[in-house]
Amino acid sequence: MSKLGSLGARLHRGEVGYDFVGNRKLWYGISILITITAVLGLAVRGLNMGIEFQGGAVFTTPKNMTVSVAQTETFAEEASGHDAIVQKLGDGSLRIQIAGIDTDKSDRIKDELAKDLKVNTEKINADLVGPSWGDQIANKAWQGLAIFMILVVIYLAIAFEWRMAVAALVALVHDITITTGIYALVGFEVTPGTVIGLLTILGYSLYDTVVVFDSLKEQTKDITRQTRWTYSDVANRSINGTLMRSINTTVVALLPVAGLLFIGGGVLGAGMLNDISLSLFVGLAAGAYSSIFIATPLVADLKEREPQMKALKKRVLAKRAQAAAQGEPLESEADGVLHDDEHEDAAPAVVGPRNQPASRTRGRGRSSGKRR
Repeated sequence: MSKLGSLGARLHRGEVGYDFVGNRKLWYGISILITITAVLGLAVRGLNMGIEFQGGAVFTTPKNMTVSVAQTETFAEEASGHDAIVQKLGDGSLRIQIAGIDTDKSDRIKDELAKDLKVNTEKINADLVGPSWGDQIANKAWQGLAIFMILVVIYLAIAFEWRMAVAALVALVHDITITTGIYALVGFEVTPGTVIGLLTILGYSLYDTVVVFDSLKEQTKDITRQTRWTYSDVANRSINGTLMRSINTTVVALLPVAGLLFIGGGVLGAGMLNDISLSLFVGLAAGAYSSIFIATPLVADLKEREPQMKALKKRVLAKRAQAAAQGEPLESEADGVLHDDEHEDAAPAVVGPRNQPASRTRGRGRSSGKRR
């Protein structure tokens, strides 16, 4: 077995692990800092909305144009009086995008562009998008996002509990804010493709979160009937148990998206790929981060406020303090076994490997008959 595979198996069994929940304040601080940066980017620079949202015109020139992109931008801006975005397509044609112009202006701009580029006017194709249509698209996008959020909260509240629904909603808002903030800071154009990418990464982020929540739900069944683990302990084991799965799925998903963004959009100059690939790349990374470092630690925070969880934590800490005072070694979390002498009501319960109930084991082949 490879070292990475061996590590994943040991994480899953609870033999090794990182204290994600115990260090949650650090991750909360990092997330707050990143979120503030994203919000400042939105407030200062704003989003570069495409013509689909604000209206305008797109002119496409004939193939194999010899004029440069920079020269074409100058021609378009002089002809329209507006900022222009020019992209060179794979067949050598140019895509000239100008926002905020109407039909009357577009005809005049088309004639001037044909003159400057030294091509026949009829060979330049013009597509117009009205401002009202752009507003409608924007409103539909916001409505779709709102409906998605509501359905997510309802589903998680029914399938798990309201605390997990709240934590998942916070993680999703975290992912949306960071992704849109990056768009504002980078200045990439926001198009319907961006919205599609955004909704896609929210679904992916939710998938990772639900995987951890499902493990946590199984492992915390009847947790108050033992005195070995606090809720935060079990939450941390759930994260570590699914950590390698989250890392592997994220890396596999990021590789093709990185190819679109850095090779397709950057090296090959297919700028039209940037609008969707950037949202996917940033969103997938932010979604994996929030599932591990935000959602589950936040659930642990909310659960630890419950009276029964406070009482459980008090009993667990008291037992650990007693064991330390008597010089008894604390049993490792790795065995996942709940012993008879730990609680008179010892129940099949928590933190067994592969989400199975912890079992009772008796020593075999020992004359003393001591339990392991």
